[in-house]
Amino acid sequence: MNPTILIIDDDEKLNSLLQGYLKDFGLHVIAATHPKEGLERLEKDSPNLIILDIMLPDMDGFEVCKTIRKTSQIPIIMLTARGEVMDRVVGLEIGADDYLPKPFEPRELVARIQSILRRAKSADNQTEEDTLQFGEMVINFPKQTVHLRESIVDLTTTEFAALSLLVKNPGVVLNRDQILETLRGIECDAFNRSVDITMSRLRQKLQDDAKRPTFIKTVWGAGYTFIGDQQKNAI
Repeated sequence: MNPTILIIDDDEKLNSLLQGYLKDFGLHVIAATHPKEGLERLEKDSPNLIILDIMLPDMDGFEVCKTIRKTSQIPIIMLTARGEVMDRVVGLEIGADDYLPKPFEPRELVARIQSILRRAKSADNQTEEDTLQFGEMVINFPKQTVHLRESIVDLTTTEFAALSLLVKNPGVVLNRDQILETLRGIECDAFNRSVDITMSRLRQKLQDDAKRPTFIKTVWGAGYTFIGDQQKNAI
């Protein structure tokens, strides 16, 4: 079954063009021009990924993203105005998985969609074991779930992929370029805070103190490394 992509953008012409273009890459596309309609389509059609514009009537893309994140961890790619760095930063901070500045090349959008869908599908292949436990944290790779002290930790696709990458390379210092290459699979902007933002959100959700880390350690000037002690009796 082809992946379903939901576009929430009030530009009807762009929506129509993307519907035709993405279809050629095996993607089923549905579109909404109003946030309310988009949220209704999300609940009704259960898409695999959302393309979300920031500039929307009545409710901007940031508010839509925050509303979605209250109940869903579906991957979100936000469309931002070119040069608006803060828009991109804010989008990532509130839970978007990626961003793309307008105007953009449709093929680049396809690359980003495919990258996110690919890592969501293959997350269970990040380790030879289905479930790993590190202290009070349990990671289930096939289900893409994380429990901390028996409570579920809501991670976005990007956050789970970042955690999986670190766990797969325990003790190895991964720099930002290596992490970006794995998470996004494409060349990124020279000025890019997405790795730091992702790690900050991940630490916050794992209740991991950056100054006295249990799971993720910052190696200043180099990158990040996973320092969790694996338990052999993972459940």
